[in-house]
Amino acid sequence: MHRNSLSRIASIVVLFCTCLGPFVAHAQQPSAAAVAVAREVMITKGANGIGEPVVRGVIETVKNSFVPTNPNLTRELNDVAAALHKELDASKGNEVLDQMARAYAARFTEQELKDLLVFYKTPLGQKFIREEPAAIEDGLKRAQQWADAFADTVMARMRSEMQKKGHQL
Repeated sequence: MHRNSLSRIASIVVLFCTCLGPFVAHAQQPSAAAVAVAREVMITKGANGIGEPVVRGVIETVKNSFVPTNPNLTRELNDVAAALHKELDASKGNEVLDQMARAYAARFTEQELKDLLVFYKTPLGQKFIREEPAAIEDGLKRAQQWADAFADTVMARMRSEMQKKGHQL
């Protein structure tokens, strides 16, 4: 369950990092204004909560790293983790959001970010924000179905080729 949660968090972050698409400018040192606009773009897209799951995941990973060698301290470790969540989830989550905004500001000009912000505030932009998660989920399901079918094809081909070499798989 723990690895699934971290995997899910990582997937969310990766998907979010790719959401702004192919409009990538050359990496540059972002201005404070560009970072601020990038942050506003992310908030407009509803990504302002992206950092908290990362922070929660780090706290839980560290906690769980102690449990195997200290199983008798599980209750106390859970208590400390709960206290750390209350103290750090929101504030450190904002720091993650700031880092993500820096990454976008380094890849998009300030004007491109302003244009994205204008787009996301239009009716089409709002629809894109609402529909994008479902489209990504559908796309990932379709990709998985394709991969499963392709794996069957590769397996059959692998068996056939190995049989030609005298091996039964």
